[in-house]
Amino acid sequence: MYSNSLKNREKILSIAPMMDWTDRHCRFFHRQLTRRALLYTEMVVADAVIRGDRERLLGFDGVEHPVALQLGGSDPEKLAEAARIAADFGYDEVNLNVGCPSDRVQSGTFGACLMKTPNLVARCVAAMKAAVPDALPVTVKCRIGVDDQEPEQALFELARMVTDAGTDAIWVHARKAWLEGLSPKENRDIPPLDYGIVYRLKARYPNLFIGINGGVKDLNQAMAHSDHVDGVMLGRAAYHEPGLLAEVDGALYGGSASAPELPDVVLAMADYTDRHVAAGGRANQVTRHMVGLFHGVPGARQWRQHLSTEAVRAGATGDVLRDALKRIDAAARAAA
Repeated sequence: MYSNSLKNREKILSIAPMMDWTDRHCRFFHRQLTRRALLYTEMVVADAVIRGDRERLLGFDGVEHPVALQLGGSDPEKLAEAARIAADFGYDEVNLNVGCPSDRVQSGTFGACLMKTPNLVARCVAAMKAAVPDALPVTVKCRIGVDDQEPEQALFELARMVTDAGTDAIWVHARKAWLEGLSPKENRDIPPLDYGIVYRLKARYPNLFIGINGGVKDLNQAMAHSDHVDGVMLGRAAYHEPGLLAEVDGALYGGSASAPELPDVVLAMADYTDRHVAAGGRANQVTRHMVGLFHGVPGARQWRQHLSTEAVRAGATGDVLRDALKRIDAAARAAA
């Protein structure tokens, strides 16, 4: 994937791993909007992969490809075993989290605090690479530094070590993380963005895939970044306004395929919701990811309200989505 991207000068757009958000239902939904973007799971801790319910933690629908598993951990042997399991599940990439600043992650001595131990990150990457087939990319997602680190030194040292260890790509959230004094939410907004340092990292490593993440609000910004790096990762913008993903394939990947029609996406997700409910799930486990689909469109408020109130009711099915779509249709007729 990444070597082909570099060789063919193709850019990659991905949807960031987001805790409590990018579960299998969210990814299935996003795949209805874009066939080309790379999707990421939520971070899954290596210990859970090894000891937990693997189907619940790692299972995914085949339509999600290309899809990457993000792992959390700091023990090279455990990460290697988790990566091996991910390979058996058929993931298209295994990514190591070196960027999450939450207290839970810090207590496990992984995530962003690993920025302080680049040697250990390199050993983790080397162990993961050795555990999976050569064709399966092992990548790193990191910050530009933590706390009082000098970003130019911290990021470039980490890049040097993981490159020597064989990483296939580095995705950089272009902010520091403050491990003390800021909440995970504040760490996504308060530390200033420094896109320039990521551009300089790419200039230093022209033959390594470098992707950028952090504060990218729309496809115009994504395309502007793609002039400087190999890939762009959308996070909250893609989640809160998923309709923009319908334009991804045409805008960033080219080709003649037309953008999917949002009503068609809704109907496909209604059928998916019916299947999920029939298998014992709840409708709102799917619909909660779709609340922002019609952002800025007449009827969006009614859409949000209907999903928020009706999908949580006992016995709710895909009809919640079908009925909500009727409110969008009615608003469009009224506005015509």
